[in-house]
Amino acid sequence: MAGTLYLVATPIGNLEDMTYRAVRILGEVDLIAAEDTRNSIKLLNHFDIKTPMTSYHEHNKYEKAEELVAKLAAGTDIAVITDAGTPGISDPGEELVKLSYEAGIKVVPVPGACAAINALVASGLPTRRFAFEAFLPSDKKERKLVLDELSKETRTIIIYEAPHRLVKTLGELSECLGDRDATVCRELTKKHETFFKTTLREAHSYYEANEPKGECIIVIKGLSREAIIEENRKQWDAMTIPEHIKMYMEKGMDKKEATKQVAKDRGVPKRDIYEYSKEI
Repeated sequence: MAGTLYLVATPIGNLEDMTYRAVRILGEVDLIAAEDTRNSIKLLNHFDIKTPMTSYHEHNKYEKAEELVAKLAAGTDIAVITDAGTPGISDPGEELVKLSYEAGIKVVPVPGACAAINALVASGLPTRRFAFEAFLPSDKKERKLVLDELSKETRTIIIYEAPHRLVKTLGELSECLGDRDATVCRELTKKHETFFKTTLREAHSYYEANEPKGECIIVIKGLSREAIIEENRKQWDAMTIPEHIKMYMEKGMDKKEATKQVAKDRGVPKRDIYEYSKEI
């Protein structure tokens, strides 16, 4: 009989956030796959967990995942833990889960701390819809593409950042997204936990003058409906109504459909646009 893969969330700072179930599962499984065994041994020792560990991290996640799936298929119960938080969320785990499903292995999440969710709910920003971006890409071209996408994002945005890169990232965000409402969350669940509710530009200025310390999460308000309408208005104002109609016709609409869409874009009655369509 095949074993079970457990994805076990661990504290992101405060050890009191470890759940009873997580402690039990880590003590009962046959093997723990840890992102950094040197870090995880401190957690296991604190809770008197004696289960053997093996290393499973970003640099061996493909080959090691195949090895772990083979063990699971042979009947070994394995728990995955990361240095902090929930496996698979900006941490190793995704590839192993994918291979486990392909092999018919049962996957069980053991919930607990997740920095992104903690930051979101305490940010004071809208929580119903959000986009988790994790760390922005380091490659310049890819980073620009992502920032361009985020400039149009209407959902609340969650971004992870290291303290030594925070000022640069805040500067790029304020330049590309404008001066949006934002909350900079630091050292979550730890002694110096802070939530700095501000704007992107104010945060950039503040941390230029005050060196940031500790892991950071930037929560940013999405683009408002009013801002989208204003942006679209500027776009339509830059072209004539006949050009606007032709744009949609070139995309495959007939003249009637194009006229109706232009009226909707510009927020005017269709009859006002109909006269211009006669010119085409």
